[in-house]
Amino acid sequence: MKKKLFTLLLLTSISFTALGQTMAVNNEDSSIHWLAKKVTGQHEGNISIADGNLVMQNNTLTGGNFEVDMNSMIVTDLTGEYKDKLEGHLKSDDFFGVAKFPKANLEITKATQKMDNHYEVIADLTIKGITNSITFDMHIENKTAISKLTIDRSKFDIRYGSDSFFDNLGDKTIYDNFEIDVTLKF
Repeated sequence: MKKKLFTLLLLTSISFTALGQTMAVNNEDSSIHWLAKKVTGQHEGNISIADGNLVMQNNTLTGGNFEVDMNSMIVTDLTGEYKDKLEGHLKSDDFFGVAKFPKANLEITKATQKMDNHYEVIADLTIKGITNSITFDMHIENKTAISKLTIDRSKFDIRYGSDSFFDNLGDKTIYDNFEIDVTLKF
């Protein structure tokens, strides 16, 4: 009887290992920092993860899915009236259309291990209901995943101040690429 029970537990353990382990993100301890540049300077801030997980199989990254709360977007380099105006503008239809699109999503479609704990990740990123594939590196160690992403906003129909859509903007040009530094805790 003990042998049968042991065999059943062993098979169950192997089955769960083969299926992989899903690691849920700790929203409170995780962070996303954004940086956007324009001809005359830059702005930066933070945004919160609503939900997310990484999927590991045999201690190797195989997938993941993350949802970002676009309403949580804040500007950290300004204060007072200018901070409020920029946050409102970023949430407006000129940029992220948060009223209509309150969430952005990232789903890992492929992860290739480059070296221990380091992966090249291909993911589908959805912003404003538009999905594009992006590629970035991710380092995972000690229940922490760190990534730096460069996102081309013009691919998500975010046109305001973009010289990809408008001519003669001069010093009013806002660069299409913005950077996201992500630290996920599990």
